[in-house]
Amino acid sequence: MLRPSTTIPPREHGPLWRDPRVRAFVLQAVMLLVAVVLVILLTNNTLSNLAAQGVTTGFNYLSQRSGFGISQTLVEYSANSTYADAFTVGLLNTLLVAGLSIVTCTLLGLLVGMARLSSNWLLSRCATVYIEIFRNIPMLLQLLFWSALMMSVLPEFKKSYSLWGVAFLNKKGLVLPWVEFSSSTWPLWLALALGLVAMLVMRNINQYRVRRGKDGWPVRWLTLALIVLPPLVTFFCSSIHASLSLPKLTAFSSRGGIHLIPELVVLWLTLTLYAAAFVAEAVRSGLASVPNGQREAATSLCLPGGLTMRKIVLPQAMRVIIPQLASQYLNVIKNSSLGIAIGYPDLFAVYGITTLNQTGQALEIMATTMAVYLALSLLVSLLMNLINARMALKER
Repeated sequence: MLRPSTTIPPREHGPLWRDPRVRAFVLQAVMLLVAVVLVILLTNNTLSNLAAQGVTTGFNYLSQRSGFGISQTLVEYSANSTYADAFTVGLLNTLLVAGLSIVTCTLLGLLVGMARLSSNWLLSRCATVYIEIFRNIPMLLQLLFWSALMMSVLPEFKKSYSLWGVAFLNKKGLVLPWVEFSSSTWPLWLALALGLVAMLVMRNINQYRVRRGKDGWPVRWLTLALIVLPPLVTFFCSSIHASLSLPKLTAFSSRGGIHLIPELVVLWLTLTLYAAAFVAEAVRSGLASVPNGQREAATSLCLPGGLTMRKIVLPQAMRVIIPQLASQYLNVIKNSSLGIAIGYPDLFAVYGITTLNQTGQALEIMATTMAVYLALSLLVSLLMNLINARMALKER
């Protein structure tokens, strides 16, 4: 069957302006030039108006002293730090809650999505009720509800809930055991990154060998060894020492361990429950897209249910699930900015609100904040597109 050509035919004879390819190139060049000129005019006009009103522009404020504290910092920070340090703290807090929520909502959504299709009537209905409740209530309302519930249910500091004396929960947050290192851990992270690169190279070489008809390597064990062994070897060969820090409660505070502020716990819980409802529907639609004949064929071969799900159903369902997962991951990153409603110190709260109110550099700060969220979303989209391309069917 002949298919219509989607390319523009080349010019055979006649003047240059009659060539469709030349006309298309000139038209696109003119449109791009007009867009660039409009952006330059808009920028110059904005800067001129700001200068006329006596408003200073630029990013010199980043080196000035911030003068305010932040309740949760993953790096060293104090009121004497600069606005650039405050920006870094806010960005890390955003990455922390978004990363934790993406992991937990994926796991919870996978379980709920599989329960939605279960033959167990009660389990299936419970999954349906969960999905309909959490995806049909605005996330901001859920956030305020969980925050109010936690503040009213949790005990005061002196009456903390204790889990075998190693973890404590109260209105000040959650305190958990933590591993402390004697010095900087960048050699361990570098070894882990090199191990991941070696793992990718090994898998590509193994695929090339299999395509050439040679025996494949034990990829699973080699992957585990390349990820685990480099950090372990680096740790034992370096002067880095690790110790388990157990939390202990004193009269007014806690010592040791890691302290998670209640705002982080509430925002993490809300993002997980809200996004997991949508992830569960994505999982359900992906599993339902696999023909029943696939499962029946696996059953006729006496394959166990778990092996059938892991090797036959899920690989085909992932082609439907991954594009929807990408959208939900982007929503998690953007919805993390709602943490300002309960006082979570993320990028928007620390940099987009507090720093803006103190410096008055509204244009620079809002443009930077939007650029950061845009960059994070594009990075997640790129990674998910790469995974989707790897899972897609290859037509010959």
